[in-house]
Amino acid sequence: MSQPRPSSALSPHGATRVELDGPHGPVAALQGPRPGDTVGSALLVPGYTGSKEDFAPLLDGIAAAGILPVAVDLPGQFESPGPHDESAYRPAELGKVVADLATSFAADGPVVLLGHSYGGHVARGAVLAGAPVAGLTLLCSGPAALPPGPRRRALDAGEVLLRQGGVGAAYAVRQQLTAALGDGSVDRAPDALSEFLRTRFVATSAACLLGMAHGLRHEPDLVDDLAAALRAGATPGLVVTGAHDDAWSVPSQQDMARRLGAEFVVVPGAAHSPNTENPAALLAALLPRWRRWIGRDAG
Repeated sequence: MSQPRPSSALSPHGATRVELDGPHGPVAALQGPRPGDTVGSALLVPGYTGSKEDFAPLLDGIAAAGILPVAVDLPGQFESPGPHDESAYRPAELGKVVADLATSFAADGPVVLLGHSYGGHVARGAVLAGAPVAGLTLLCSGPAALPPGPRRRALDAGEVLLRQGGVGAAYAVRQQLTAALGDGSVDRAPDALSEFLRTRFVATSAACLLGMAHGLRHEPDLVDDLAAALRAGATPGLVVTGAHDDAWSVPSQQDMARRLGAEFVVVPGAAHSPNTENPAALLAALLPRWRRWIGRDAG
């Protein structure tokens, strides 16, 4: 589950909170500084329990490469309202929302799409829904549902608590999961960051958490469908993972890249969230490829 960096990284230089049109109300977004010579846009989609702030450490670097970064809260997450229907939060349905956002930005130039974790499934859904993207990046995402392990067990337990005790009770389970995974970063986080994590989680709707959790546990393998869509549009792909990712295994993500005909990159010194754990190395992997995809050299 994604973790933002300390609070100083939550508001990068020049980033602006904006609201985009969405089917369930405004989609909250963090838009990085607009480059003087903008060559395209990057639409960044967070994962389960995540938000636009997960990408804050990347925004300035993306903008410096001449690409306008736009990180969103998906409907139901944090500051974006969403429907009460849990099925609206499955990857295919959220993918339609992201496809519409990509279409809007594509009117001003090429759009590259990145999805992190569950957001990777949503980004896949967007491409399958016809999103006009110049390239697709799947970050620490997998070919299908989460494999057995602590994260999946936490989702099972969390569903019961969400239905019986609400979002606050589920947040307590999330803290237990963090401890079980051996990640003490939240415990050591500054007070401002700890408060942000709590505020973000409890602001996310129960329907969103339940619907996304269902997707994480039941999403089928659609890699072959995605590969066909990428080939049909001559759309390049990239699969990136942290060297120590503990959600979908590194070998499973490498195999997904092979099946997609996509490049595969491992980010050192990172686990499930290279965007916050090693943003410099992640940017070094992303930016040259993104600039090639939108028709500009990396240099």
